[in-house]
Amino acid sequence: MDIVKTVADMQARSRRIRNEGKTIAFVPTMGFLHQGHMSLLDAGRNRANDLVLSIFVNPTQFAPGEDLDAYPKSVARDLAMAEERGVDAVFLPTPEQMYPEHYQTYVTLDTLPHFLCGLSRPTHFRGVATVVTKLFNIVMPHTAIFGEKDFQQLAVIRRMVLDLNMDIEIVGAPIVREEDGLAMSSRNSYLTAGQRRSALCLYKALQNAKKLVMDGERESATITRSSTEIIVSHPETAIDYLTICDPATLESVSRIEGPALFAMAVKVGNTRLIDNMILEP
Repeated sequence: MDIVKTVADMQARSRRIRNEGKTIAFVPTMGFLHQGHMSLLDAGRNRANDLVLSIFVNPTQFAPGEDLDAYPKSVARDLAMAEERGVDAVFLPTPEQMYPEHYQTYVTLDTLPHFLCGLSRPTHFRGVATVVTKLFNIVMPHTAIFGEKDFQQLAVIRRMVLDLNMDIEIVGAPIVREEDGLAMSSRNSYLTAGQRRSALCLYKALQNAKKLVMDGERESATITRSSTEIIVSHPETAIDYLTICDPATLESVSRIEGPALFAMAVKVGNTRLIDNMILEP
C-alpha cells in the first residue's frame, strides 16, 4: 500500500495509474475509520482497478468553537485497517499541503448549503466543496464514494460535480449502523456510556416516523412533533433540527406525497450527531 504525503506525489501517481489504462476509485475521509468507512472502501474496490483513500481533517469546514482540535485521530490504526481492506494508496496530506500560504480560492453553492446543517454551520459546506474539489484534482478519480449518512454533503457534491462538469461518478453508499441502530460515526467516540444510550433517540425517532407513515400519516408537522417528543425524553439531548424535505432540493415539505427525506441533527451532551431516512408513503 502506497502512503503518499504530498500533492505532487499523489498527482504523479494518479497520472501513472491513468496512463496504464486503470480506473481509480476514491474514498475521502477525515480518518478515525469505522465499519461505515469500510463499506465505502468495499464499494470502491468493486468499481475500479485502483482504490485510493484520503485521510485529512479539513480545517476549512470547521467554524471557530467547533471540534477541529478535538477531532479523533488514530493514523496508525487507520492505515492498518486500510491495508487490510485492500487499499492501494492512502493520501495523507498536511494542512500546509492543502492550503499553502496566501491560499484564497473557495468553492461555494448558492442554494443547497442553506438548509439542514447549513443553517447552524453556515461556512461548513464552502469548506466541504472546496476540499473535495481539491482532492478530486489531486487524486483524479473516475469514481468517488460518499456515505448517505451525510445526505446534504452528498447532495452538495453531486450538484457541484454536475455544475462544474467534473467527469467523476459520485456513488452514495447506505448508512451503516451499530446493532442497536446508532449510525456509525467517528464522533460517537465522544459519547459517555449514558450519552451513548441517549443517542439511540435519533434512530428511535426515525423508526417512529417510518411507522407513522406506514400507518397512513402524511402531515410532516405531526411526524416531527411525535419524533421531537421521543428525542427530548432522553437525557442530555438538544435538537438542532428535525426536517422532512424534498430529497433533491432539501426544501421542507408540509405533506408527504412521495419519497421524502427525514433528516435530523441532535446534540447529545456536547456531541452533534446527524441521521436520516427516506420516508416512503
